[in-house]
Amino acid sequence: MSEAIEKVKCLIIGSGPAGYTAAIYAARANMSPVLYQGMQPGGQLTTTNEVENFPGYPEGITGPDMMVELQKQAERFEADVRTGFIDKVDFSGDVHKVWVEGGKEIHCDTVIISTGASAKYLGLESEQHYLKIGGGVSACAVCDGFFYRGHETIIVGAGDSACEEAHYLSKLCKKVTMLVRKDTFRASKIMAERVIATENIEIMFNTETVEVLGDGQGVTGAKVKNNKTGEITDIAATGFFVAIGHKPNTDIFKDYIDLDDTGYIKYAQPGTSLTNVAGVFVSGDAADKRYRQAITAAGTGCMAALDAERYLAAKGH
Repeated sequence: MSEAIEKVKCLIIGSGPAGYTAAIYAARANMSPVLYQGMQPGGQLTTTNEVENFPGYPEGITGPDMMVELQKQAERFEADVRTGFIDKVDFSGDVHKVWVEGGKEIHCDTVIISTGASAKYLGLESEQHYLKIGGGVSACAVCDGFFYRGHETIIVGAGDSACEEAHYLSKLCKKVTMLVRKDTFRASKIMAERVIATENIEIMFNTETVEVLGDGQGVTGAKVKNNKTGEITDIAATGFFVAIGHKPNTDIFKDYIDLDDTGYIKYAQPGTSLTNVAGVFVSGDAADKRYRQAITAAGTGCMAALDAERYLAAKGH
């Protein structure tokens, strides 16, 4: 074997609650896990301001602080946490091969996929323009809401995340206009009621964005259309937030791992972390399109590490 190739007993791809929990369990089982944090170290929770529903934090905790604590806990048991991301895999043989950005090759006895999911955008040319130049388009109100204190903003979406972000923006912004494509929310009743009860949130149902308006440097509003009446309206705003869901970060696995139509990894056996490839396991939002909570992600990280440990034990490692 080439000296350039590293041999690893357990490789964890992605950080977040799933990856870090897998690392804690794998490290305590003497599996010497190596974890690559990926393109967003700490995962989606690093964009969450307040986590109040994770057991053990009666006063709540910020997402970034929780991720720092999880990383420290994993490193306490000598998990090898590394920056960088995996951009290629080959799961066709008995040895699972992965490549780190820059070309470094690693051969793994087991792999735990914890790559999570990424925010979706509308795909409008105007939206992408202002997103790329940092001119007022964002998929994270908690990250960027601070810049719009006292301003008027727009948020697109109808689910729990959209409602949560709209409510967060309402505390900072003069006015928040929420654009909902259908005539009802997809959010849970409690989240929808919270938004409806907030005075400075205006909800526009049956409304779609035609164009994000701006002066070339920054957002000045949005042109929207009522999909029932056809009426076009211009809304003034300096911030345009998108909260319409996520795409699982699983593209590099598609040639080897069974995915559903959306790209979520399929479990080979319900109630386990097993994929269709022996020795490759999945945890967190890369496979979970139903719950998508920090606590469930952490739980599946535990499951993946335990399944990987049993797999290695059965092979005599």
